[in-house]
Amino acid sequence: MTKVLVVVFDGLQPAQVNGKLMPNLAAFAASGVTFANHHAVYPSVTRANASSMVTGLHPGGHGISANTLLVSDYNPNQPIPALEPQLEQVGRETGRVLLAPTLADMLSQHGQEYVSIGVGTSGNAYLHNPNAQSCGGATIHPEFTLPRALHEDITARFGAWPEENRPNTPRMAQAVSILTEYILPERNPEVALIWSSEPDKSQHDAGVGSELSDRAVGEADAQFGRILHWLAETGRDEETNVMVISDHGYSTIAEVVNVQALVREAGFPPGGEPGGVAVAHNGGAALFYATPWERETVARLAQWLMAQPWCGNVTVGRRAGEIPGALPESLTGSEGERAPDLTMSLRWRPDANDAGYGGTIYSTGGAPGQGQHGSMGQSELHNILFARGPGFKKDMKVETPSGNIDLTPTILELLGLPAAKHMEGRVLAEALAGGPNPLEVEWSSDFYSAQSPAGDRIYRQQIKLSRVGNSVYVDGGTSSLVDR
Repeated sequence: MTKVLVVVFDGLQPAQVNGKLMPNLAAFAASGVTFANHHAVYPSVTRANASSMVTGLHPGGHGISANTLLVSDYNPNQPIPALEPQLEQVGRETGRVLLAPTLADMLSQHGQEYVSIGVGTSGNAYLHNPNAQSCGGATIHPEFTLPRALHEDITARFGAWPEENRPNTPRMAQAVSILTEYILPERNPEVALIWSSEPDKSQHDAGVGSELSDRAVGEADAQFGRILHWLAETGRDEETNVMVISDHGYSTIAEVVNVQALVREAGFPPGGEPGGVAVAHNGGAALFYATPWERETVARLAQWLMAQPWCGNVTVGRRAGEIPGALPESLTGSEGERAPDLTMSLRWRPDANDAGYGGTIYSTGGAPGQGQHGSMGQSELHNILFARGPGFKKDMKVETPSGNIDLTPTILELLGLPAAKHMEGRVLAEALAGGPNPLEVEWSSDFYSAQSPAGDRIYRQQIKLSRVGNSVYVDGGTSSLVDR
């Protein structure tokens, strides 16, 4: 039976996959399928995208709207970081971490197993299979495992995890050893996933295209080469479909804005108070939650935000009603049970940084020159997907839109399992062996615009979406303040 192995490079951009920086991945891509029009979900942050990868849903559907978020059914007033201890507490108190089944849950219904190992954040790792204790499979991370008892076994066999570093290569090297010596040969799961925290960590510290970033990319590629060598040496490459993906792309910080402090200065008290607003910073995005059903507060906040020079695209949740100048969160897939009242992308520009990588943004954290993501900028929403194996066509570039929401539906198809009807992603059939010609797949792009007076100026925004069937992909957004 064929297997699926997913390799994730956190924060890797398409432009970084070349023969100089990443010879192993570049050669892999050239011999398989390159998805040249691939998309992250918005907000373009890790935990939202990791959850979309394993559920086939946009954030509104799975309920993890960002890296920092307010979980209304857990605490209606205080945002929390989506990290393992907090997420586990959410599960204990509400009975659910994600609002939809994961790939691991779906596989368990057919007696199959999903095992993931990652060296990124604990929250990212936890979200891959929150129900591992009950549904099977496993999650391995330097700080914890699911099931919990597995942690002691792993450290006894492979030793203590190295300290986190920049680049984080020592931890990734240990993860590759665990993958090739334990997960694949002994657990032999139908689906395995390994998540590299690079180049994300190094790009946050030093920026995209910096010496540190380039070194991190090269060392991550070398670890990928170890995996490919092991597959070839054991003969497993002939029966393994390998999919290589990133969670999001990147931009460079132009200016830092403490949005929460400015919201307080503008007269909005903390969440839970009359007229109050809870603010969740997410790098290139910020999420806002008003005291429930205070539509007037949301409207005033939106009007104030639109007048700020750092405000990019603004989307509004259904419960807040229509707001002039804002576009509905349902357009971008953010609408849902735990949706913010407002989601704001900080303003993004296509300008290149000193290393030639496009995309600069305002950010809620970090420092100018460092890397960041979270916004609706094109350089952050367009990420990578490559695939090679017995289930895929060869030597092909696909221009049809695809996205992180398509990962789980496509994996289920490769395994011969039915895709859940609730999923918003699609099977990437045009890339599969025996699938249709990509040029025959119908797709379209649309622009959605809104404007509103903003002080003595006019705020305008536009969001571009692509569609294939019922699947929607956010291409990017732009905004401007113009004179009346």
